[in-house]
Amino acid sequence: MNLDSIKNLLSFFSGQSDINRTHRIAKTFAELKEQNRKALIPFITAGDPHPKYTVQLMHQLVQSGADIIELGVPFSDPMADGPTIQRSSERALKYHVSLDDVLKLVAEFRKTNTNTPIVLMGYANPVEALGHVSFAAKARDCGVDGVLIVDYPPEESSEWVQCLEQHQIDAIFLLSPTTHQQRIEQVAKMAKGYIYYVSLKGVTGASHLDLQDVSTMLKQLRQYISLPIGVGFGIRDGVTAKAVAELSDAVVVGSRIIEEIEKSSESDLFSNVGSLVKALRDAIDKN
Repeated sequence: MNLDSIKNLLSFFSGQSDINRTHRIAKTFAELKEQNRKALIPFITAGDPHPKYTVQLMHQLVQSGADIIELGVPFSDPMADGPTIQRSSERALKYHVSLDDVLKLVAEFRKTNTNTPIVLMGYANPVEALGHVSFAAKARDCGVDGVLIVDYPPEESSEWVQCLEQHQIDAIFLLSPTTHQQRIEQVAKMAKGYIYYVSLKGVTGASHLDLQDVSTMLKQLRQYISLPIGVGFGIRDGVTAKAVAELSDAVVVGSRIIEEIEKSSESDLFSNVGSLVKALRDAIDKN
């Protein structure tokens, strides 16, 4: 075999690796659909309660039944988040956890888990500081599958989406009960991976989830959106998680998990978080 043949073979296998990596989110939803199951997507903030625990917490989430992990990037002014997730950012920032640190934590996770999709969730400032292209390249290299930046309006995100696409990362967007039709149609054209439907008006951690409202809105969204739709905000127990799973493709749980982290000691952190996520998983899967 000559040198050119070897190069071509290496290029082929490299391309195959990229293909497998690129479709982690889509593959996860396809496999769940075949099993007639719904995705469980827990959220934690990177670096909370301490950076040394984050990777082990990510593995614990997977062992307890998570299908996709949303990993929050700590930010000093998380305007879309309620007090619980704000406090988690504050705890992480005490240890100076930066966007680069978050990417390093993902790379560490990927050393032993190459299957579970990882979605970074955060705000524009850290990405802008790093630069779109530099961020996307680093995110791809460490194994990020999707990115959700809550304060990038879809109307101004075409270059951002193109940049992520070039680096084989899914651009994920939020929709809410107050999103107007024009934006829904725009997000339907731009989004990849899945849609995160915010089921309540207000910030994360709000309550009073109205399942009838969720059902009505999801029917409207599906007129325009073919991607899976995950529902978050206001999901605090197995009963609600199961009810939401019956309406949607995925259940997103954040504040409730952060509360469990907040109240746990070092000795019971992983068991407490694991028990909560397993209870949510069991409830969602229950016939």
